Amino acid sequence: MTAPAKHVWIALLTVWVVWGSTYFGIKVAVETMPPLLAAGSRFLVAGTILAVVLALRGTSLRVTGRELVGSAAAGLLLLTLGVGLVHVAETRIDSSVAAVIAGTVPLQIILMRLAAGQDVARATRLSTLAGLAGLGLVVAPGLGSGSTAIGLAIMISASISWSIGSFLSGRLGMPRDPFVAAVYEMVAGGVFLTVGALALGEWRDVDAAAFAADSVAAWVYLVVVGSLIGFTAYAWLLRVAPISLVVTHQYVNPLVAIALGVVLLAERPGPLALAGAVLIIGAVYAAVRAESPVRRVRRNGRHAAGGALDRREAASSEAPVSS
Repeated sequence: MTAPAKHVWIALLTVWVVWGSTYFGIKVAVETMPPLLAAGSRFLVAGTILAVVLALRGTSLRVTGRELVGSAAAGLLLLTLGVGLVHVAETRIDSSVAAVIAGTVPLQIILMRLAAGQDVARATRLSTLAGLAGLGLVVAPGLGSGSTAIGLAIMISASISWSIGSFLSGRLGMPRDPFVAAVYEMVAGGVFLTVGALALGEWRDVDAAAFAADSVAAWVYLVVVGSLIGFTAYAWLLRVAPISLVVTHQYVNPLVAIALGVVLLAERPGPLALAGAVLIIGAVYAAVRAESPVRRVRRNGRHAAGGALDRREAASSEAPVSS
């Protein structure tokens, strides 16, 4: 399937800006809204809207038991313990810091590939080490503050969960249609988050003050733009554009998040954090280039026409990083 270059670039810019802006949206939403309830309701509403749209288009939402379990597991790892914990972390840390930590997910996946005995290029291994050193610089300034340190720990845990979910996604037996899979992932993730929020007593914090105009607007933005438009653009790009172009969002999103945090939230990352961000973004850029399908084919000495990676496998190995 091919598409006009103009449409591809519009979709790519959408993914760059939308997914980079979700960290800003989360920060504004959780200023007054309980974090787990905000995340859970976001995914329940987004999943329901997507299901209705698919049904109106005649897409079957039927799945096997194995696909349902796989989607629920992905929803737990990616959305509940991943994005849900990002909402919690951002009650304690800046959105730009959260985005930079999330930006290490591709590097964490490379570590998991190494642990699984997969072949990883030397350049990729070196860039991963540099990126992890950058993570240390980002985290170091906040270790002296109890509240900030807890937020950093939660954010790192969220990124690890997202990495595990991304690494295992191709093995979970989810529906082949990415939109159908997204419905079940979002609904499952939303249910888990809502149950967790109720169990932890977040319902006690739901009052008129929780629905401040800015927070509600941010929540609506996350549902419609972050979860629906951003994902739709990404899924479409995977079908029509080279994977090496699609995954550029992995190092552009943190840049967008940092810019929005500085301009709109008056966040001021310190010198160490900025240096760490540069290391992480540069490392992800180097890793993405080293791990592109064409470079893998050349490295393995195979002809591109006969040994190119399957698009779905490539998309899984370069899993999206979004909140």
